[in-house]
Amino acid sequence: MLNNALKKFEPRQVASIETGKSDSRFVYGPPEGGLVVRVNSRILGGYKETTNPWKKIFQQGTGRDNFWIRKDEHEALVRGELPASLVIRMQRFHFVDNTRGEPPMWEESEIRDTALLNDAGNVEGTIHLRTESGDREFQANVLGFIESDGQKVTRFDLVVRGGFQGEGRYTRGAPEGVFPLAIAFTLADGSDIADAIPPQGSRGWLDGYIR
Repeated sequence: MLNNALKKFEPRQVASIETGKSDSRFVYGPPEGGLVVRVNSRILGGYKETTNPWKKIFQQGTGRDNFWIRKDEHEALVRGELPASLVIRMQRFHFVDNTRGEPPMWEESEIRDTALLNDAGNVEGTIHLRTESGDREFQANVLGFIESDGQKVTRFDLVVRGGFQGEGRYTRGAPEGVFPLAIAFTLADGSDIADAIPPQGSRGWLDGYIR
């Protein structure tokens, strides 16, 4: 079909399309002086066995996203600090089950407990997120390493693993009850075009995400 269409194609001279002003709500890149961190998530068990190939694809799916860190947060990480704004953003927009589609993000009020300690670059602790109705909940342990050369962060590796419960409007088909969910964060090296892909939670709402 494509080959036949190419044979019939008759190119014509047309006026060039002028570049207009970009809509800042939808066209933007990583924060200058900040960091891009890769985020991958997997459900580690709890699904009922199935012979349906489509269900198997969803059951074995990996969620992928980017986590953007601001310049001032980057500088704080170099000093050995763990900014509250960074921790809140990470929990609200990245501690989600996005292995089957567009997940609902957490509200700040749904962060029930956060106990994270950054001891000389060794990060560990626990988190607890829960909706008011209790239809979604995530309790997990956090372990990771953040290193810098005194000027910039050279390593950002975190693993979050715990029990997740519930699903969203566009993530139907979750395992029943509480199931194991793991989320891994690792620093992007800047060589991949995917670095510029906006975080899922920022689309159309960058100010709300990056604040």
